[in-house]
Amino acid sequence: MPRPFSPKVLTANALLEGDVVYMTADGAWTRHHAEAELIEDQATAELRLLDAEARGHEVVGAYLADATPGPRGPEPVHFREAFRTRGPSNYHHGKQERA
Repeated sequence: MPRPFSPKVLTANALLEGDVVYMTADGAWTRHHAEAELIEDQATAELRLLDAEARGHEVVGAYLADATPGPRGPEPVHFREAFRTRGPSNYHHGKQERA
């Protein structure tokens, strides 16, 4: 028996900068997980993923990641996704520098 669909966000890496990005409800890319669209049904998730895969001139490695509603927007469920929200781990720059 298939598992029920759990909420997701669509994530990828920006092609030029390599930054982690998330798709918003209007189809734009944001670098902030909390601004991502929380996708709550499988059909919409599949359509968003197809859209992202067709935008290879903007992003690479698009996939759906489990998320949960939070007070400020979607929150990651898994450690890997929480880790990706903080940026590269090898030195302080970008998101880490501003935190």
